[in-house]
Formats: sequence, structure tokens, C-alpha cells
Amino acid sequence: MTIIVTGGAGFIGGNFIHYHLKKHPEDRVVCIDKLTYAGNLSTLVPVMDNPNFRFCKLDICDREGVFKVFEEEKPDTVINFAAESHVDRSIDNPGIFLQTNIIGTATMMDSCRAFGNIRYHQVSTDEVYGDLPLDRPDLFFTEETPIHTSSPYSSSKAGADLLVQAYHRTYGLPVTISRCSNNYGPYHFPEKLIPLMIANCLNDKPLPVYGEGKNVRDWLYVEDHCKAIDLIVRKGRIGEVYNVGGHNEMANIDIVKLIIKELGKSEDLITYVTDRKGHDLRYAIDPTKIHQELGWLPETKFADGIKKTIQWYLDHREWWEEIISGEYQHYYEKMYGNR
Repeated sequence: MTIIVTGGAGFIGGNFIHYHLKKHPEDRVVCIDKLTYAGNLSTLVPVMDNPNFRFCKLDICDREGVFKVFEEEKPDTVINFAAESHVDRSIDNPGIFLQTNIIGTATMMDSCRAFGNIRYHQVSTDEVYGDLPLDRPDLFFTEETPIHTSSPYSSSKAGADLLVQAYHRTYGLPVTISRCSNNYGPYHFPEKLIPLMIANCLNDKPLPVYGEGKNVRDWLYVEDHCKAIDLIVRKGRIGEVYNVGGHNEMANIDIVKLIIKELGKSEDLITYVTDRKGHDLRYAIDPTKIHQELGWLPETKFADGIKKTIQWYLDHREWWEEIISGEYQHYYEKMYGNR
């Protein structure tokens, strides 16, 4: 099987490529990534020499470029991870999010239609459901929960999801959608909560926490998410949405304190900052459907996953230090400049 993975130099997409090439060494994986601020080619260094892997520096909105890759590779499946995903950045500049997350999704699906109705999977987010109250721990997002977005980011992802469902109904495109809770693990861009806290802790820098840090998220180790996507792509019912969650809710402040404790630092580093506009209170996923239909369950307990994650950042300081310094953005030129 030949799979096109978009956004494969990002956090979840990169982890998926590592997982997939190990799990299915007979498959060919073609990565399309624009290498924006969140795309880091050094994430893919371990697979660059794999004969079954190809990297294409390309914007998924570039219809001509995407069609050319489809023509050359004749893929069986497309998995779309590519997205602008940082909520704060979407508040500052919504337009880029609408372009990549909606127009880019349409471009990929048009390519699938043009080359024989290719199987398409959309990687979405639980943020399309909005949020849940902190005082109702009995409430969870199911696949039937109405879409109710809070930020330009989640709105753009919801728009993409609706477009995917429309392409299935109108054109018969074979699609699935997965909506996952917050991921953590290796190669996580250090602008996000867990890697930011680890990096700042290690550098004895202030740990910025929004509001009082009481916002609750459902955390899932990234490899467990990769396994879920692989299952959905191979065995999921066409036209369906699958929620993927860890049943592991934690308040942001508790995660920050846990990282401080693991690294032997002081809670004096915590700095409370003005809360994010429209900050969602609580996310919680009910993954019953994917469990009952496909047998998926999260395998990594948070206590183990966070230890593995911290250890990865300790062992790969050069990876995240290059990002913090901005040097990682020159990596593509170093790799390909003279070719």
C-alpha cells in the first residue's frame, strides 16, 4: 500500500510515520509537508534513508503540486494531519488557519477524487465540540455531540470536518474522521504545554500558566493515537467519525507540578499569566465507539507516558534547543540546499 501522509514533519504526523514504517514495513509512505514553524524535518531523520519513504516539501493548498505527487505515487490512501493547530496563533491570525485547514483539506480530497476515489482519512480534534463544565464530570464528548467551536482554530477544523462529510455524501468519497483528545510524547513542538514546561524547567525559566491553571484536558500518549488512526484507516466504517481519547483528565496546573517534581525543580518557577481569550474549560472524550467497533483502547498510563516523554526531552536536547533558537528552520536548506 502507498500512503500519502500530510503534515508528517509535525508532532502527530511525524510520530505516525515512525509508527507506520515500523508496523507495516511493506508499505510506502510519502510525506507532504510545507515546513511551517511547526514542521521540523529533523523529526524525520530516522526514516529519511528508508527506501519506502519519500519527503515532499509542499503546501497542501498547492493544487498543481499535490496533483503531481498523486500522479507520480498513485496512492491507495491519504491521511491528512496537516493543519495550523495553535489556538493562540489562530486568535492573532485566523486567515492562515482557514486557508490550510479548509482549503488544504478540499485540495487533498479533490486530488483523491481525481485519481480514482482514493481512501481519505481526516485527522481532526475534540476541540470541535467546544468545552464541558468543570462541575459535571459525568459529561463526555461522543460522536453525536453537536459541533460548538470556541476559537478560529477549532472553527477551521470543524469546517474541514463538515466538508469531508459533504464530499462523502455528494461524491461518494470513501472517508473517515477521527477526533482526538490532547496528545503528548516525543517530537512535540515546544510551544505546547507539556514540552514548554519541560524545556523551561530544564532552563530554570518561568513556567507560564494561563489563569489559575484549572482548565482540564484528556491526555493521550501519541503512539496510542497512531495505533487508533491505523485501525480506523484499515478497518473503520466508511463515512464514520471516531472519537479517540485517553480517559485521563488532568488540570493544567497539576501537569505543571508533576513535571516540576519529576525534574526536581521548585514550584516558585510557576508564573500565572492572563488567561487565553475564549479558553475552553474541560475536554473529555468517550471512546466507546472505537473500542466496541475496532477493539482500540489506550495502552499507556499517564504516569508512564509522562516519564517516557520527559526522558525523551532529556535525551534529545539538541532537537528542541534548535527549535527554541530558531535554527531548526534552516534544516531543510542544510539537507537539500545543494541537491
